Amino acid sequence: METLNFEYEAKGPLKRRAHVGVVGSGDLEVLIEPSDKPTAQVRVRTSVDGYAPVWKAVLDRFFSRFERVAKVEINDFGATPGTVTLRLEQAAELVRQNAPNTARDFDTAHGCRAQPGLNRRYFDNCR
Repeated sequence: METLNFEYEAKGPLKRRAHVGVVGSGDLEVLIEPSDKPTAQVRVRTSVDGYAPVWKAVLDRFFSRFERVAKVEINDFGATPGTVTLRLEQAAELVRQNAPNTARDFDTAHGCRAQPGLNRRYFDNCR
């Protein structure tokens, strides 16, 4: 288990919070909320040690486009860089104005339903 901390310059305030994903095999959860500090602070807790350079590259790319003052917590259980990017983009979409606050609200708003018996949400079952 490894904990990584990153900080990024931020330009605009974040008005909403969001929670996407779950901590499960090959997945992660992202929690994002407004911060009282003038930067974006990111804490990553991952089950996979030794990937700090990969995390930094993925987060550098995301925060080059998402310049909001925020506190971001990522709880990872072996997600690939592609999955990390997807979850970060989902969280960014949810914090935009008029977006639902959780993935469950996103599912409902877009005609999706979680598959019974699964702890993860998949967006491939949308109508």
